[in-house]
Order: sequence, then C-alpha cells, then structure tokens
Amino acid sequence: MGNSYAGQLKSTRFEEVLHNSIEASLRSSSLVPRPVFSQLYLEAEQQLSALEGGSRADNEEEEEEGDGALEPSCPPNPYQMHPPPEGCCTTDGFCQAGKDLRLVSIGSEPIDVPAGFLLVGAKAPSLPGHLLVCAVDRRFLPDDNGHNALLGFSGNCVGCGKKGFCYFTEFSNHINLKLTTQPKKQKHLKCYLVRNAQGALTQGPLICWKGSEFRARQTPAGPGSSSLCPPPDSSGPPAAFSSEPSPGTNPSAPVGAQPAGPGSDPPSLPAAAGPAVFNGKDSPQQQQLAKGKLPAGPRPSALGIFSNSGPPKKRHKGWSPESPSAADGGYPQGGGNRAKYESAGVACVPPVGLVGPASVTFPVVASGEPVSVPDNLLKICKAKPVIFKGHGNFPYLCGNLNDVVVSPLLYTCYQNSQSISRAYEQYGAPAMQPISEEMQLLLTVYYLVQLAADQVPLMEDLEQIFLRSWRESHLTEIRQYQPAPPQPCPPAPGPAAPVTSAQLPWLAGLAASSCNDSVHIIECTYSLAEGLAEMFRLLVEGKLAKTNYVVIICACRSAAIDSCIAVTGKHQARVLSESLLTPAEYQKEVSYALVTGKVDSLGAFFSTLCPEGDIDILLDKFHQEHQGRVSSSPTAASVTKAMSLDVGGVPACASSRREPPRIRPFQLAVAQKLLSHVCSIADSSTQNLDLGSFEKVDFLICIPPSEVTYQQTLFHVWHSGVLLELGLDKEHVTRQRAEQYVLKLDAEAQARFKVFLQNSFQNPHTLFVLIHDHAHWDLVSAVHNLYPPGDPSVGLVDRLLNCREVKEAPNIVTLHVTSFPYALQTQHTLISPYNEIHWPAAYSAGADLYPEDRKYFGLSEFIESTLSGHSLPLLRYDSSFEAMVTALGKRFPRLHSAVIRTFVLVQHYAAAMMAVRGLSQMKNYTSVETLEITQNLLNAPQQCPCGHGLMVLLRVPCSPLAAVAYERLAHVRARLALEQRFEIILGGPSSGLTVGKHFVKQLKVWQNIEDAEWRPQTYLELEGLPCILIFSGMDPHGESLPRSLRYCDLRLINSSCLVRTALEQELGLAAYFVSSEGPLEKGPRGEGLESDAEKPSSTDNEDEELVTEGSAAEKRSPVKRERSGSRDSASSGRSSKASGSALGGETAAPPGGPPQGEQTRSPQPCGPSEDTQRLRASQGPASALSRHSPGPAPQPDAGRQTSQRSVQVAVPSPRRLPAAGASSSPAGPASPCSLAKARRQPPVVFLPKLVYDMVTSTDSSGLPKAASLLPAPSVVWASSFRPLLSKTMTSTEQSLYYRQWTVPRPSHMDYGNRAEGCVDGFHPRRLLLSGPPQIGKTGAYLQFLSILSRMLIRLTEVDVYDEEEINVDLREEAEWRYLQRSDPWPDLELFRKLPFDYTVHDPKYEDASLICSHHQSARGEDRAPPRKPEDLFVRRQTARMRLSKYAAHNTYHHCEQCHQYMGFHPRYQLYESTLHAFAFSYSMLGEEIQLHFIIPKSKEHHFVFSQPGGQLESMRLPLVTDKSHECIKSPTFTPTTGRHEHGLFNLYHAMDGASHLHVLVVKEYEMPVYKKYWPNHIMLVLPSIFNSAGVGAAHFLIKELSYHNLELERNRQEELGIKPQDIWPFIVISDDSCVMWNVVDVDGGGERSREFSLSERNVSLKHIMQHIEAAPNITHYALIGMRKWSSKAGGRAVREPFSRCHVHDFIVLNVDLTQNVQYNQNRFLCDDVDFNLRVHSAGLLLCRFNRFSVMKKQIAVGGHRSFHITAKVSDSPVAVVPAQYICAPDSKHPALAAPAQLLLERFLQHHSHRFFPLSLRNHGHPVLLVDCYLNLGSQISVCYVSSRPHSLNVSCSDSTFSGLLLYLCDSFVGAGFLKKFHFLKGATLCVICQDRNSLRQTVVRLELEDEWQFRLRDEFQTANAKEDRPLFFLTGRHI
Repeated sequence: MGNSYAGQLKSTRFEEVLHNSIEASLRSSSLVPRPVFSQLYLEAEQQLSALEGGSRADNEEEEEEGDGALEPSCPPNPYQMHPPPEGCCTTDGFCQAGKDLRLVSIGSEPIDVPAGFLLVGAKAPSLPGHLLVCAVDRRFLPDDNGHNALLGFSGNCVGCGKKGFCYFTEFSNHINLKLTTQPKKQKHLKCYLVRNAQGALTQGPLICWKGSEFRARQTPAGPGSSSLCPPPDSSGPPAAFSSEPSPGTNPSAPVGAQPAGPGSDPPSLPAAAGPAVFNGKDSPQQQQLAKGKLPAGPRPSALGIFSNSGPPKKRHKGWSPESPSAADGGYPQGGGNRAKYESAGVACVPPVGLVGPASVTFPVVASGEPVSVPDNLLKICKAKPVIFKGHGNFPYLCGNLNDVVVSPLLYTCYQNSQSISRAYEQYGAPAMQPISEEMQLLLTVYYLVQLAADQVPLMEDLEQIFLRSWRESHLTEIRQYQPAPPQPCPPAPGPAAPVTSAQLPWLAGLAASSCNDSVHIIECTYSLAEGLAEMFRLLVEGKLAKTNYVVIICACRSAAIDSCIAVTGKHQARVLSESLLTPAEYQKEVSYALVTGKVDSLGAFFSTLCPEGDIDILLDKFHQEHQGRVSSSPTAASVTKAMSLDVGGVPACASSRREPPRIRPFQLAVAQKLLSHVCSIADSSTQNLDLGSFEKVDFLICIPPSEVTYQQTLFHVWHSGVLLELGLDKEHVTRQRAEQYVLKLDAEAQARFKVFLQNSFQNPHTLFVLIHDHAHWDLVSAVHNLYPPGDPSVGLVDRLLNCREVKEAPNIVTLHVTSFPYALQTQHTLISPYNEIHWPAAYSAGADLYPEDRKYFGLSEFIESTLSGHSLPLLRYDSSFEAMVTALGKRFPRLHSAVIRTFVLVQHYAAAMMAVRGLSQMKNYTSVETLEITQNLLNAPQQCPCGHGLMVLLRVPCSPLAAVAYERLAHVRARLALEQRFEIILGGPSSGLTVGKHFVKQLKVWQNIEDAEWRPQTYLELEGLPCILIFSGMDPHGESLPRSLRYCDLRLINSSCLVRTALEQELGLAAYFVSSEGPLEKGPRGEGLESDAEKPSSTDNEDEELVTEGSAAEKRSPVKRERSGSRDSASSGRSSKASGSALGGETAAPPGGPPQGEQTRSPQPCGPSEDTQRLRASQGPASALSRHSPGPAPQPDAGRQTSQRSVQVAVPSPRRLPAAGASSSPAGPASPCSLAKARRQPPVVFLPKLVYDMVTSTDSSGLPKAASLLPAPSVVWASSFRPLLSKTMTSTEQSLYYRQWTVPRPSHMDYGNRAEGCVDGFHPRRLLLSGPPQIGKTGAYLQFLSILSRMLIRLTEVDVYDEEEINVDLREEAEWRYLQRSDPWPDLELFRKLPFDYTVHDPKYEDASLICSHHQSARGEDRAPPRKPEDLFVRRQTARMRLSKYAAHNTYHHCEQCHQYMGFHPRYQLYESTLHAFAFSYSMLGEEIQLHFIIPKSKEHHFVFSQPGGQLESMRLPLVTDKSHECIKSPTFTPTTGRHEHGLFNLYHAMDGASHLHVLVVKEYEMPVYKKYWPNHIMLVLPSIFNSAGVGAAHFLIKELSYHNLELERNRQEELGIKPQDIWPFIVISDDSCVMWNVVDVDGGGERSREFSLSERNVSLKHIMQHIEAAPNITHYALIGMRKWSSKAGGRAVREPFSRCHVHDFIVLNVDLTQNVQYNQNRFLCDDVDFNLRVHSAGLLLCRFNRFSVMKKQIAVGGHRSFHITAKVSDSPVAVVPAQYICAPDSKHPALAAPAQLLLERFLQHHSHRFFPLSLRNHGHPVLLVDCYLNLGSQISVCYVSSRPHSLNVSCSDSTFSGLLLYLCDSFVGAGFLKKFHFLKGATLCVICQDRNSLRQTVVRLELEDEWQFRLRDEFQTANAKEDRPLFFLTGRHI
C-alpha cells in the first residue's frame, strides 16, 4: 500500500488480531479490550518508538527505506509497477490525465488548494531537474521535528483536479513517477512549495521526514532571517510576571526541546551530550548546543498522537479537516522557542549556569525588514501600545520606540506551557504532546474576547487555560499515569482534530467576530512585519478606537506560525505598561513628572472644572471671611472639658480605661509550638542543638529600617518583661536598655550585628535567638551581580543572617517571622518544612480551639463582608474616582497613573473638606466616599466627651507624591481653619512622627502622661487622635495602626503590581481585632488592650450608625456589627452622623485594646499590652506593667500598647455621648465615642477597582483570585503545569505547594542554596513563624523567649525527693552513740559496740510495716507513729534543685566532654560492641545461670579474655592496696527497667572524669533499646526467665555474679603471686535515679563541744567513693551506705557521723563477707530492707555515713511503676483492685497477668488485716516474721527473727505476738524453734508455700496443728493461672 509494511492490512494479520480481540473480550471481566484497528496501527507506531529509542542505528538509508526504521530488519522488496490503464498519458512530468505538473510550468498559475492541504514538490527519478506539484493533506506530513505525520496518505492532483487519493502507490502511478522501488512518501515528497513576493511558487523548506536535523525556515527576507529564539528581556518588573527565564522557570524541559518521552531522541546521542533530561538540577533554559544531535521537539508516542489527532487512520472519509478542534491539535512545536536555526549550532539562551543571571537580558533577534513606529503615536492613541511577542520571529522595530512597549511575557508563557509536567513523567508516561502553537494562540484569542472592557489580561489566567486544555486533551493518559504505573495498553484515539496553521486565522477571526471589534485579527502572508505595519497604520487612522487587542498572525506554508499580540486599549495598555516597570523605574518616572513640572497641566485642568474659578481662590476667599470668627476648635473645648471632668473624678470616656496586659491563648499556643519545634531539633539524632549545654537565653530582633516599627518593637520588648524574665536586666528596664536587643537593618546594622556575633562566640553556654521580623522584606542576594558590590544597603539581610558565622554557630537559632512567608517557601529554601510554625486556626471541626473575647478580622473576613448582602461591604471601590482617573488618563497619556490618581484623590479630599465647611457647591467635585470619610473625620470628636476622633489612613506608596499630598492637604486645612480639628501626619519608613503641639497635648491628657518631653513615636500612640495619616513607602514595614483607624484609603496603591505578597501586605494594614460578643464595654474594662472593650454593643444606635460611614460595612462583616445600614459611600455616608459612627467604628477595630490593637495592627506585635500581658503571664506574677516599666511611661511609650494604652490613657472622661447608639454599655452614659465603636467595627477599606476585582473574585473552590497570583516578586513559577491552590488548603499545605512550584530568581538570597530536593540544603537551626498581619506574632515570639528561658533553666534543674526521715522518734535510746564528729571514717571497735537500729527511716517506706525491736515493743502502743491511713498515693514531696557540675545525666544530656563517654569516640565506630556469654552454677537455683555481657570495644580493657576476641573469663578487679586518684576501684551495677531514656546512667560528670567501671543490668527484652540509647555502656543481660521478675532478681544475680567473679579473679591473680584477701571485694549497687551527692562539713569547737556549725556542699561521686574506699579496715564492713538527702535534715541527722542501720538506694556491698547472705530473687518490694535484716542477723556490720547524702530524682516512668496488674484474658486491660489479688483455690476467679510474688506482696501491703485482724494498730503485739521481711501495711507492726543458727535476733522472751507469718520457710525452721515464741489467744497464722502439697507437708513438719486451728475455707491462692505457678497460703487461729 505504499506507506509502510507495518501499516498494511494483510488478511492473515487482520484475522489474527480480530481473533485475539474477540478472545480477550470473552476472557476479561474488567479490562476493556483495545479496538482492533488501534492494535493494528498503534502497535506499528509503538514499534517505531521502541526502535527509535532503543537500538536504531543512525543510518539514513535505512531510515528512508524503512519508514523511520519501522522494520529495519526487512530487506527492501523488489517492486513491479502496475501497468497504467489503457489510453492514459504516461509522459514524465504529466499526470495520467495529461495535465502538466512541473513546477517550472505551472508555478505562476493560480492553484486551488483545499483547506488543510499544502502544496509539496515530488521528485521523479526520470526528471532529475524538476519538481512535480502535488496537493497533500497536511496531517499526513510531518511537523518540523519529523514527527506527528499520520500513517497513510491523502492527496489531490493539481493538474486534473482528481481528489481522494488514499494511497501513495495509487497517487504515484497517477502522476507518472515511474518508480523502480516501493513508492514511499518519505522518499519522494521532498519539499514544501511557497509563493515568493511576486506570487510565484518556489521551492521552500525541505519536508523534515526525520527528527535528526533542524530544518531551516525560509522567510521572504532571505538569508538574514535566521532567528535566535527570543528569550524574555529583563525589562519586566519582578513584581509582575517573571520576565527573566531564571532557572527553574520550567524545570521539566529545556527551552528549545521538549522533554524526552520514550524514544524521543536518537539513541546514538549519549545522555551527557546535552541537557535532554532534567532532574531539577540543570537550568531549564539550557539549549542543545550539539548541531543536529537533538530533536527540536519530542517524537510523540502513538499515545500522544492518537489522543489528539483527528482521524485515526487512513480511511478518514467524513472527517472534515475544517472542523475546529476543541482540544489541542497534535502539532507540538519545539517549545516556545521554536528552535529552528539556519545554522543549528547556536543556543537560544545561554545556559544560565554558565553565563550567570545577566544572560537573561539577551535581545530578541528579529527577522525581516524593520517596522517603523509612527511619530506621535502616543499623542494619537492616548496610550502606549504594549506588544507581547508570541510565537516565531519578531521583526525589528525602529522609529519612535518611546511610544511602544515590547514585552516577552507572553512568549515566556507560551514557552512554559509547552513543557510537560514532571508530575506525569515520574509515572513513566510516554511523552505526551504539549499544546500546539496554533491551539495556544486560538485559546489566547478566546480569552481576550471574553474579557470585560475594564479587565486587564493576566498571564496566570492564560497559563491555567492552557493547562486545562492540555489536561482535557490528554485526560485518558493523565488518568492512566497519575494513580498507577503505566498500563500496557494505550487508550483508544481521541476524536478531536488538530487546528492547522491554515485554519488558524479563520478560526481566530470567527472567535473575534462576536466581541464588537474588541479583538481585531490581522493575518499576514509573509511575516509579522506587514501585520505590525498594518496595525500602526490603523492606529494612526483611528480605526482601532474600539479595539483593545490586536492579534497578528502569520501562518506560512511551512507549518509554523509567527504571532504577536498588541494591547491597544487605553486602560489595558496603561495598566500593562506600568506593570512592566520595576519599583525603581516607577519612582523614577513619578519623580521625573514632578520635577519637570509635567503635573502642572493637571492643576490647570482642575482649575477649569470649578465654576467659581480656581479652588485656591475659593479657599482664600473662605479664609478671609472666616478669619476672625473661628473660635477654639471643638476638639480643644472637649479636651478642656475632659480635663476638668477628670480632675473632678467623674469617670472618663470608657475607651480610655485600660485592662492589665495578658497573654492571649493563641499567642501562648504559638509560643508553645515554637518551643516544641526547638525541642524537636534538640531531640533529633543530628546533634544540631544541644539544649542541655545552655544556661540562659539571649536574643536580637532584626526589623526593617522603619523608625516607627523600631519604636514599636522597642515598646513590645520593654513592656513584655522578657528582659527581666531572661535575666538580661536586673533593674528596671529602660528603653535605652531595650534598644540593644532590637536591630534596625540600616547602614549601622553591620557593626551592631558583629557585636552580636562576638557575644555568641564568647558565650557558648548562652542560646542566642536571632529573630528576623517582617522576614519577607529584602530577600536580595548579597552576591547578585546586578548590583554594585559596594552598596551596603543591598542584600543586607543576606549578608548578616546568612553569613557563615550564623549558619555554623551551634548556639544561634534563627527565627523568621512574617505574615507573608511565600518567598521563603521555594524549592531552594533554607527552612525545613518541619520547622515551620503556622498560626493556628481559630476553629477546627466546628470547635472553638482558643476561646477569646475578640475576633480577628483579616483579609478573608473582609472578602466575606462583600458577599453577605445585608449591608454595605467593608471592601469597596470608588466608581466616580475611577471614572475621573480613567478620563484624565486619556487626556494626559504621558503621566504615570500614580500621579493622576494622587492628584485626583487630593482634589477630592480638598473639595470634601470645603463642602463640610459649608461650601456646599463643592460636593459636586468630590465623590460620595471621600465626602463620607471627611464628614466622619470632622464630626467624630464632637460625639465624645474627651474629643476622641478617628484616623483616616491615606496610603501613598510613592514618597514624592506623599509629600505633595501632605503639602496640599495641609494648605487646604489651614485655609479652612481646621488646624485644631484634625491633624495631618506624614509617615514614612525613614522618618519619625511629627505631631503638632496642640495634638500632643491632647494625647498626653488622654493617656495621663506627665513627661513634658513626651512625643508619640508610633502610630499606636495616636489612639483616638482625629487625623489623616499619609502613609508612604513602597512597602509597609510592619507598622501597627491604632484601634481608632476607621478608614483605610488604599485607592492609590500600585494596582498594577499584582503579586500576592504585595496585595496582602497592603490589605493587611486594615487587619483588626473586633469584640466577638457582648455590649460595647463590659463594665469598666473598656480599654484594656485585649479587653473586650472592643466587643460590639448590640444596642448600637442604628441611627447614628447609619450615619457612620463605616458602620454599615461593619454590619455585613462576619462579626455581626450592629452598625446602621447606611454604610459607606452610600447615602448615609454623607450625613454628618455617619461621620460620628464612622469614628466609633474606626476605633472599634482592635477590640482588645492597645495590645491587641497593636498586634492586630502590626504583624508582629500582639498589642502592646497583649505582649506584655502574655509575657507577664508567663512570668508568673501578674505584675503590672509598671513593674517592668518606669513610671507612667509604659503607657505612653508602648507603641503596641498604645491602643490599649492610649485608650486606657484616654482621659477617663465619659466618652459616651448620647449620640452613639452604642450606649449599650452598662458602664455609663449612652454616647459611644469613636474609640468605643472601633472595638466593634473593623475599618472600611477603599481599593482601586482593579485590585477590588482581583480580591473579590474567586475560583470554583472559593479561593480569592489574588491567592493564585505569583506569591512574591522575587520568585517565579517552576512550571505552568501546576495545580491550582485550593481554598481548603491549610497553611502547611500551601507551604508545601509553594515549595514544589516556585523557584527563587537569581536575585533572591536563596537562589544558590541547593539543588532541588537535597535535604542537606535545609539549615537545622532555622525556623519560620507565619501568621496573619496584626494578629500578635510579636507577643507570641516574646512569650516564646520567656518559656524557652524557663525551659532551659528547667533543663538545668531537677526535682529531687525532699522528705524528712520517718520514725525518728522511735530511734532506740542506746547507751552507745558514735559521737566523734571529726572522725573521717568509723573506728571499727567503737562501731561494733553500736546497736543495730531495726527501724526503717527512709521516707519511701512510710507506708511499710514498722519493725519492732525489744525496746519498742516493751513500750507498747503509745509509741505508735502517727501514720496516715490511706495516704498511700499522695504525691511525695520534692524540691527543685539546680544540677551541679557533678550530676548524673540521662540520655538527653549532650556536651562535648561526654561525646567520647557516650560512644562518640573517634577510634571506635558507634555501636561497635561484642556479645559475650558468662555462665556459673548456683545450687539454690538448681541449674547453671547463663548471663550475657554486651561489651563495647572501648571498654574491653576492663575484662579478661582467653585470647583477644575469645571467651570472656572474668572482670578485672583491683587490689585493696591500690592507690590511685584517677580511678574508682568498685564496679558500679545499676539495675534498670523502662528507663532507657530517663535513667541517670551518664556518670561522666558525677565521677569527675575518673576511670570507673559501670554496668547496666537490663532485662533481655529491653536490651535492644538500652543498647540503642547507651551504645558505649557495658550491659549485663539477665536470662529470659527473669523478664517478668522484680528488682530482687537483679540484685540477686548482681551479687552472685560478683562473688563468682571475685573467686575467678582470686584464682587468676593468685597465679601472679597475689594473695586472695588482697583482691578488692566491693561493688556498688546504685539506683538509676541517683542524681547528685552531697557532703556535710562539720566545724566544731572541740571534740566534745556542743558548739558546731554545719555546711552542705555538692561533691562528685568520685570524691565520696574514694573517701569510702580509703577507709581503714573497710573489708570488715558488709554494707556501706549514706543518707537520703533532705532539706529539713538539721544537726540531728549528722550529729552522729556514722550509724548502724538500714541502707538504701546507693550501697557499697562486700560480696566476700556476704557470701552466704542472698537477696531474695523473687522479691518486688522492700527487698533492700529484707536483705539488710538478713545481713545484720548474720552478725555483719552495716554502716551508714551520715555526712554523705544522695539526691534521688523523681522519674515518672519505669522502675516499679512498670508493673501493671490486669486480667489475663480481658479485652481491655482494666486495672484490678488489690482485694482481688487472691482467691480460693479451684475457684472460677479470673486469672491475673502478673507474677504470683507480686500479687502476694501487693495484697499483704493493702489487705493483710484480713489475715491478722488482732494486729491492726496493735503495735505492742507485732506479727512475727521468720527469715523474711514482708510489708503488711503501715498499721501493722512486725518483728523479724532469723532461724539460722548463731544469728543475731531481738530478744523475744517477754514479747507476745498477735500473728505469725511463715513464708517459704526452709529446713532451719523447725517445730522447736517456733515453740520459743508466745502468741495471744486468737492470734492468726499465715503459712505461704509454692504449692498445696508443700503447704500440707509444712503444717505436718512444724506440728502446727498442736497450737493452731485450721479450716478448709481458710486456704487461699494468688489469683494466677496454673501455668503461672500461683502461691498458696493457709491461715489458722491460735488455740
């Protein structure tokens, strides 16, 4: 069939496929089988892709012959032509109908070419010098990259006109090609035919049948037309759309080449040959530099072609090529750049990485003749046309270039939209075709057509349209590749047909036909030059007066288009041209207009508007008429009145009352979140922050160079109390003292910052918090080479905060604080997403998380007010102002619109002031909105007894214009004699405030300030002052505004700068706190910063409200304002009443009062008082501000407090006049002053119409359109293939969105940070706090500093038990006491004479049974200690102690000295340790015990091995005679469970660095976690049978192991000649909670003197151990211990330096002497008391050093608390009460999951009175315990005796016992032994045995039935299952 073998429908192949398809449909239940024709054709195309991408050789012949190497293995078939039909013409160059087809013959004749067809030249072998003209359907021809040609053929004969040739074989026969090989279109259709300037057909570009070469593109201009693709120039403003390509703009593809899908580039090209594949690392702007190596565009897979193209196959009858395609056509161009070069070696844009940022400014090379811009174009058109370059080549412009603006933004947009999203590539999707150039242009036309007359096109909108179109056209593939890996079967072809370049002009014209000529289409034949020339001609002739957009299209025959779009609408062109200016150019243009006097023409025009003549003449006239009559202003009068009222004691206006500062719940929550993040950094294993090494906190707050912000921040710091809290200032904090903690980033900042760095270096134990407030300001890179290197003001933030010293200092944490974090959330950010803290939402799942009495009113609430519908909105625009500006813009086209807008607005204010002063005719020369503002400004003070007024914020970003506005308004005010009525203040970032003396006096009266020198320094201190604040500066710098702000006039903001940060920053000025409920003032609380004074009063007077301009608006706000409907600009606006209410409303905004006000107002402060309060609260005492601030100053000074404070300050004159409906407040008279109403009403905001539309329009999800703008001017979108933001996204999700989809520009300080995705690029000690403007972030981070400081102090403190010893009054009065106070060690002979004190004095045993000796029992019950019966669970007393340098630490402690000790030794790898088994036999257990040691390599020197790395033989022991000051001889064993994190196992500091052997004794199942946390500690792992055992088992095994080791060491060293008795026999058994050790120094006047002084000090464990180990005769002592520390221990505790008594917690054990005394391995509780009694009864010495004491830390986890007794089979582990721990044998009692021994001990502790009823509180008749101490509870006393021969026992001959307890008694207990004791009648017996059998045997063996009566029902068992071996007991009564 002539096209390719792969496409032939051979019958066998067809039948096979058909059969397979039917079979697949029968077998499959879910998979839809592929259509038969898709299989036949698509597989061939897939083969093509696979062969191309895999193993195709670059063999031209093979490609030509094999149709792109479809079947390269097939040899060419010999071809026999079919004989021509009889009678046909067979002449070369003629068709079979006899018509001439040769180009030379018919080139000048008209040829009818159907739509969608192109003329091409065919080469006949028999006519080497000629081309034959053919008409071929362009869909069957390739694009410029050699791709996208449909298989098959469709052509017409231009000679005879015959149509419908469907096979090239048939067609080649018809035109007499006379071929000897298989006819192939690829081989014989050679070039396109195009018409030259004379209209003659000539040979054009070659048809690009292969993708391996760039095709030269001819243009009529000839060889000079080669085009380098135009990169965007950098003239565009960073604020608008990105005009520099900047790396990352399009990370997924190079500009000139689309990303490769499978098989898209020739395999012969090595991967490194060019930037064909980007992994986010290389600059997306790089171009292929290798000539002829890379394809200009992707070779689409079959998937891509068929999803887009029209007819699926050759037989395409009925498919009309004219039908426009809704989806993308299928002609992907090689990216926006169209990389077509005549000499293909030049890159369009040099790689950014090589050339640097400057490379983005390369000019676009145009082609063709230059186009001349007509003179006087601006004068004729009244606006500069903006020409956006589109596709292809753009011609040169010459002539009057000042009157046009040329921008590359649209070109960049087209280019970006040609890149395929990496989101699809990552699923392995084949390259899907990008949207075609034709479709891009057509969609652009559709977009322009639907724009309203006043709308301005947005590139973001266009990008989203392209994205939606692309997605729809590839819906199937996207669905296929998004959720899962690619499926093997490509989907069926889509129905949409591509738009061809021939159809494009017609379709574009059709689209534009419905828009009333708003969009005009110009079609060019040869180049854009003719279209531009035509457009200029039409403009000059005035024929485009109604046209806003001109679309110029040049669709040549070469299948590529050139295009550009000119914006000619006056409004649109002005907005777009101004949006392309950088801020510097904007300022320059405005200044130029002012300096050169161009604005004078505006003034002249205004003077002609007034019928009475110039406004200045009217003003002068008014001034002369009223000069003598103007008395003192009403404001002055009211102030005097207020003063007198105040003096008289009458309460002032409620708004002047101030509530004490407090921390708001939100601020506390945020501070705690910040602390939590800092702790998580410290807790991570990266060692990036060692909180344990810091003792205090210091800080520095960096702010933008705004004097007002500086003073405001100083006020917050001063009043927050943070300096006192951090211990940075001991005395009263002065403002001067606070100044060193706030750094203004100006020229002097560098020197002060250097001091900060030096401090951080010199104080390594201080944690420095570097707070970067307003952090979105100045993110310019310090190394950006577009700026002069010496300019100190450029990149200051980068130079200081990102310097190497800050990044590397381990004690500096950087906190960025901002309301607009977007520029810090890019692919290159230094801040980890895990280190971001977002202000919490007020509501979650409908619940109010942090109830407050005020509601924050921010951007979303303002927008909501525009939708509510029941009153005028709070966001408004002024239509009459906009109309006048538009008209003047046409009249003065050369003036920047900012100049025009400023002059018009000032004129409106001037006219409104005149109208309010009685010149009513001036009402016609102002707008309703401005008149309302002015009325309320002038009338509000009259409604308040104190004269409180409202503030009008007039935002004039350009400083020169602000100065002009200030001068003009001040002049008008003076002429109208209003100087005393309201102030006009010019505020800018570089200057402080200047307020007239009269108004300063007013403010001082209101705020009770007596300081004669006081002047307001922040806007917050202007609370209640009637004023117009002209706020200049290109960006606000975090200044907070007072609650009296009533109108935010933003009509002059730079509306062309459509960037999210800029818009939200301006609107953030109006952010406010309003009261969320309740009457205006609840009681006297009115003014408190955060007080609810701001709450709206429900009784607001509707009337007045109406009048109030703002009130209506407020009403609609979600905060349910009660203001009157008259709302704003509307009718009510004009009434004077309105002004009053407006006043009120304005103040209302920050209900909270100053603190809130400030915070609301200023991004960082929470409000002065709020900050302070919050801090205060955290500090503890609710000390008033006064405590921290000198005198009354705090109020006045507090900038942030101002609102609260000013309010509070306000003279307490009653502020309500009858006027205000707000009277609702119970507090006083009914007239609400402006401040009172302000608390309930946010300000009214006036916006430019353009911004208003942007802010109030929403997308389908309800997200304001403004939120989807470019987030910040210093970043660019990474790709236009990005999803839209959603309204439901949280702040965290938005952050992740921007981190994925934005990249910084080269000028951004993060630009060079890291390659995308590299986690190491994050700085570990950098955090980001973001929250809405004015919500209280300053207060939150100051509170954070306070709680961080407290936490650090807390980290250096510990709760230790602090309890007095118990039972001290029962101490035996023995005849012998050890009174030699000066003895350092006990004298052995004296000590032997001391009696043993049986009584337990350790307070932890307060609930344990008292042990009686014969002394006590003789004294009887009257000596019973007063015990608390059931206070067993009362929290034990603790004291908080500062950790000393000798403390033991847990795993959270890290310091440099400890690194080696903890396992970070350079010689040994972390966790490098070996496991050693150690076995010994023990007869009592009847089996061999096998223990395991885990020994780190660094500790192996403590052990003896059979050979290096061999069998463990023993643990080395020193000699008794060894003397060393640097080592501890006794090995320390610490049994532990459940405390791998909290156990105090780090003894490095406790041992003062001395060498020591420390072994952790752990259970087998806990070994891995202990090993993880303590890799350098030796572990002794208990056998698995002890996994559920108590501490007795650990003590038992430690002692037995130590004795066994002692024997081994004696044997080993005996061979070395050392005597056995010389081996050191002591070990230390220490609790895991021993934290510090103390010694009491006694200074006595003499040996026996009663006068002595005590002093206690902390010492190291090394000191204590070396002292004990040096004691003479030490080996004669069996147990040595020390006191438990108590703060209440006086001289009595240490009057005897040594005691013979119980020792606990930390003991030194002689394993040699105690060889025959064992711990009870079954015990859980009191095992140390039991062991002490055994040791004493064995005749051994126990010695307690009373001058040494150990502090025990309270640890809430692990230890004995880890044993929980629950039912064994219960689904829910419910705790069981102790009474259920025993049961009758064989009963149905539910089994408990606990060891039998634990159940027994717990039961006896709580319920032993059931067994021993006579013993309850009967201390004269204790229970007799034989060989074992068990705790029977605090109300039962016991007497311990040992049955061992020769044991020491108390004398019991005169004692009568109330009970007998026999616990697992052995053979030493016999019947004769028991008969020596006497029992009361009715005394009870309890016998406990392992099983019922031994129970009976014991009763018989001990002849118990002789004296005791038993009953069957008196037998019990512990409530275990049988497999858990319960204990059995039998009770009986004494006969």
